[in-house]
Amino acid sequence: MSLRSTLASAETTIAPGVYDALTASIAAEAGFEALYLTGAGIAYTKLGRPDIGLVSMMEVADTIAMIRDRVDTPLVVDGDTGFGNALNVQRTIRLFERMGASAIQLEDQTTPKRCGHLTDKTVISTGEMVGKIKAALDARQSSETLIIARTDALAIEGMEAAIARAERYAEAGADVLFVEAPKSSEQLSAIAGRLASKRPLLANMVEGGSTPIHAAAELGALGFKLVIFPGGIVRALAFSARAYYTSLAQAGSTKPFADRMLDFTGLNAMLGTADILANGARYAADDEGTRA
Repeated sequence: MSLRSTLASAETTIAPGVYDALTASIAAEAGFEALYLTGAGIAYTKLGRPDIGLVSMMEVADTIAMIRDRVDTPLVVDGDTGFGNALNVQRTIRLFERMGASAIQLEDQTTPKRCGHLTDKTVISTGEMVGKIKAALDARQSSETLIIARTDALAIEGMEAAIARAERYAEAGADVLFVEAPKSSEQLSAIAGRLASKRPLLANMVEGGSTPIHAAAELGALGFKLVIFPGGIVRALAFSARAYYTSLAQAGSTKPFADRMLDFTGLNAMLGTADILANGARYAADDEGTRA
């Protein structure tokens, strides 16, 4: 089922954050119907840096390609600002779509952007963002590739301005609307009440961020169709990694941590190593140099 069809159904879809092929394969195995490739997650893990606009278009594209080589679950990709002006947006859309993105999220922050839950953000004009959305729609090859329009204006211009921007983005043709960083359940409800009839809505759940954490069922009842938990996996792994390295430094062995990690056999079972090697054996040369 395409992501467009999934969002048209009655259910609310959860898209957990992933940042590489390993996390994507684990999330897909858990049964999620969509995944969210988080730009913040790429910054955290590849660069060891915060989400402040340091990740490049090609780093995201390479990550999409590696994930697509591993899983075929619909993939929502964080395209930041499109990495420049409207022409850069078109290049981003063409490249990400070729790599295998099912949906591409664009935001109306200035460049360099920063995480939507950090302070001191700035936004471009509504008109410039409308132009970017139209450029994205013209660049995509398939209407099944969704364009998600995110506005960060709530924290800067207020609720009414953010909703007005989202309405303009819907008029420009965006497939999904995303008002970033509402600060309360009341603001979430107001956003859904004003916009849910216009386009499917995305809600972003960031642990410790500006928006109170809600379950997908709660957000679905308000009118949100897509719920992302983008950085949760990095926070969970960072928490575990800190405990692992502390334990190893203190004990000089991984034995005290053994019940909190996969062993060699367990990891290879999860990766499907035996099946991959068996598949490779099908192509091994026989004694006469021909293919088996």
